[in-house]
Amino acid sequence: MFPLQLPEVDPVLVGIILVLLLIVFAFFLLLRRTLLSFSEGMREGRK
Repeated sequence: MFPLQLPEVDPVLVGIILVLLLIVFAFFLLLRRTLLSFSEGMREGRK
């Protein structure tokens, strides 16, 4: 196995990408939790 040759990576670019991924992930979790509690509230209200 030859070592994987990575091109020269800009650390600033990597940092920006990581922050963007973190924001998207946090937003996804927040949206999922909101939808779950909303659907649960709708089910409770229907009773």
